[in-house]
Amino acid sequence: MVEWIVKRAQGDRARVGTLAGMVCIVANVALCAAKGAIGVVSGSVSIVADAMNNLSDASSNIVSVLGFKLASKPADPEHPYGHGRYEYLSGLVVAALVLLIGVELVKSSVERVIHPEPVEFSLALVAVLVLSMVVKLWMATLNQKLGDRIESETLHATAQDSKNDVLATGAVLACAIVSQVTHINLDAWVGLAVGAYIGWSGFELIQDTVSPLLGQTPDPKLVKHIRDKIMSYPGVLGVHDLMVHDYGPGRKFASAHAEMAAEASPLESHDTLDNIEQAFRNEDGMIVTLHYDPIVTDDPKVASMRLRINAMAQQIDNRLSIHDLRCVPGPTHTNVIFDCVRPSDLQMSAEDVKHALAQRVESEYPKSIAKITIDEDYVGHTHE
Repeated sequence: MVEWIVKRAQGDRARVGTLAGMVCIVANVALCAAKGAIGVVSGSVSIVADAMNNLSDASSNIVSVLGFKLASKPADPEHPYGHGRYEYLSGLVVAALVLLIGVELVKSSVERVIHPEPVEFSLALVAVLVLSMVVKLWMATLNQKLGDRIESETLHATAQDSKNDVLATGAVLACAIVSQVTHINLDAWVGLAVGAYIGWSGFELIQDTVSPLLGQTPDPKLVKHIRDKIMSYPGVLGVHDLMVHDYGPGRKFASAHAEMAAEASPLESHDTLDNIEQAFRNEDGMIVTLHYDPIVTDDPKVASMRLRINAMAQQIDNRLSIHDLRCVPGPTHTNVIFDCVRPSDLQMSAEDVKHALAQRVESEYPKSIAKITIDEDYVGHTHE
């Protein structure tokens, strides 16, 4: 089914998501009808709740399909970066619906704990629940594989929801069998446990889907790929101030400063950076903007000072690094000017880092004044 959907979609991720959603809508509606009928006949609150969960899943699938449709809209003057984040929003709605179902199931189960009612057991009940588990396991696998294929948080959320359903239905089935054998009515208690589990799962899904909307740290593998690719070009000596912006799946933008020898031809250096940007666009589908950052390489004193000050920074914290160092001599002192990159989770404040590093520099290099700019690290601890 995975390959059929991908082939049918002709490589279009929006169509992949839409087809997956339509398949799941049909399956969930069928499961809801079957379990709803069995639940009403048997008088089982947990089975009825499970059926309503499937109906909610169908609603979530409709939201997902709508999200993929909206996310595929091209950029326009009001949204020059496209509409890709609609997919994240649809994933958030799916997660919220999962949480809501969990809360409602807990409420109905509490009522049944207070006012218990007998549950009728039948082979039809067992057959429907087993079939439901098989179908949901298949749906979880389908959405997980398709989500991996097109890197979709929405499909991953749908896959997790289907896994929850397998566990929930399994618990309901186990409850029905145990109750039949022991004559102890566990229906409401199992419904309560299942509801709590589904609710917690929905809460975790909300956290996962909100994160990219808020601007999460980019994938370390992506950061490494960007750095390694830039550094692979001749003439590039270092990379810093890397930023990655995520405007939805397949819509990532990045910017970075590329260090190149100041003694080299600016035209040649600029041409190299143009080639790198074009390679990212053609090979990775990513728009990368590079800033030409010339550094002096033929002055042994400056080169030695750069290495020494970087070592001083790492004595404070091994994640600190410096760049853009230059010396401006004067009649009474020399200004040592550079930037220091500070990880966002460092306990020391920017001012404390600046003060501690300035003390070390001015102690080792008399008649110098350290002029330090603190840069924040936006991609994690991945400095060269």
